[in-house]
Amino acid sequence: MSDILKETAQPSRVRLGDFNSAGFERGASKLKEVCWYLIKMMFFLTAFPFPSSLKCALLKLFGAKVGNGVNIKPRVNIHFPWKISIGNDCWLGEEVFILNFENTTIGNNVCISQRAFICGGNHDFKQPSMPYRNGSITLMNGCWVGASCFIGPGVTIGTDSVITAGSIVTTNIEGNGIYRGNPATYVKQRWA
Repeated sequence: MSDILKETAQPSRVRLGDFNSAGFERGASKLKEVCWYLIKMMFFLTAFPFPSSLKCALLKLFGAKVGNGVNIKPRVNIHFPWKISIGNDCWLGEEVFILNFENTTIGNNVCISQRAFICGGNHDFKQPSMPYRNGSITLMNGCWVGASCFIGPGVTIGTDSVITAGSIVTTNIEGNGIYRGNPATYVKQRWA
């Protein structure tokens, strides 16, 4: 028997078979969700550069609040459009993934760079069935989330703050700062 199989023979307290989504509100009917997935596959997850105006109109059709001047690049994955609000003059870079199990609010003049993961979903690993432990996310006006960042559930990024590329944010970030690292820590003021 291999070492891995020997280790897996040890009993575990985790009981994923007991997991259920009780208490999680998807916010839409199954039909609406299926229709959104079809639209998302055709117009959002493709590398073809459909105009942002079309993508914004489709998001609004599915219940999103979307401001003016929003630029949505190819391969952007928005999980539940009915749980997102995007302000004016925002930029969603290529391959941004917004897993918004809870409400996600993006203020005005916000830039979310390529491959950033805005993740409102989580599990309570202290319970054997690992139930959901989701949280809303707020990106305040003028903030910039760098490429390949992770923003976790329950986080607010303050006005005009910058999260540098590759950083991990799991707690609230004050305004007008530059933050970097894992976990992201304060570096200096953005505007003096």
